[in-house]
Amino acid sequence: MIFKKSKIYVAGSSGMVGSAIVRVLKKKGYTNLILSNSKYLDLRDQQKTFNFLKRKKPKFIFIASAKVGGILDNQTHGADFIGDNLMMQNNLIIGAFKAKINNIIFLSSSCAYPKDAPRPLKEEYIFKGHLEKTNEPYAVAKLAGMKLCESFNKQYKTNYKTLIPCNLYGQNDNYDLNKSHFFPALIKKIDNFKKGKNKTVKIWGNGKAKRELMHVNDLAEACVYLMNKKFKDDFINIGNGTQKTIITYAKAISKILAVKPKFVFDKKKPNGMKTKVLDITRIKKLGWKSKINLSDGIKSTYSFYKKL
Repeated sequence: MIFKKSKIYVAGSSGMVGSAIVRVLKKKGYTNLILSNSKYLDLRDQQKTFNFLKRKKPKFIFIASAKVGGILDNQTHGADFIGDNLMMQNNLIIGAFKAKINNIIFLSSSCAYPKDAPRPLKEEYIFKGHLEKTNEPYAVAKLAGMKLCESFNKQYKTNYKTLIPCNLYGQNDNYDLNKSHFFPALIKKIDNFKKGKNKTVKIWGNGKAKRELMHVNDLAEACVYLMNKKFKDDFINIGNGTQKTIITYAKAISKILAVKPKFVFDKKKPNGMKTKVLDITRIKKLGWKSKINLSDGIKSTYSFYKKL
């Protein structure tokens, strides 16, 4: 049982997911939080990470630390995506075991699913097919982390669980067009149009690819909800079970920003997976569901974006 005063370490607490988990933990009264950023602790450094975990000895760890980015960043820096993520997650998971820390939630990604798996994506489809090439290095790293957690559970009876979220957006997202995911990129491009910086809004691919999208606060709520929940599954999808096309999301943002841009499709750029919607049967059975609708989510996200 994780109590209000139990030590909880949020690895990656300055990122979009980690900072959301911290906000939810504080809101729910958890007071003994261990936070660190890359300037204080480089999680790629094995010995420093091992020493940190041994010294701090948290009761629970959320692994939200990761090198993340969109299609362009993945294609350009594939070695960094697989290398950095493998080092960080291995050091945290193995270091936790060495420090006798038995409770972990590891954050994976829906891009770890096989490219041609049936939809909706069920947890049992993991490891059963070829990956989407546009983010393969990142996906391989996430799969390795999932298998590492699963293997510790099987061999040593640890409680190392993996959550697989759908595409996320919200506070503290990355709006660098060379590194961002599709949704923050759309917000920035449409805002630039609103400000008169661009005459059109360019969208990668044909705009027909479908994505499931969830506000990061919903994921954080799920993480904290599952922290004290006993369940046998090593992997659990976290999403809302619905998907829309990229162009539909672009139009939804445009409506909130009260503009009507001309969309231009760069069909020389990749679409990524045609569809990517999760089966959320397992998490629904555990009594959790997402609450933030798209319109409210865009409004709150845009208000944060304007302050940047």
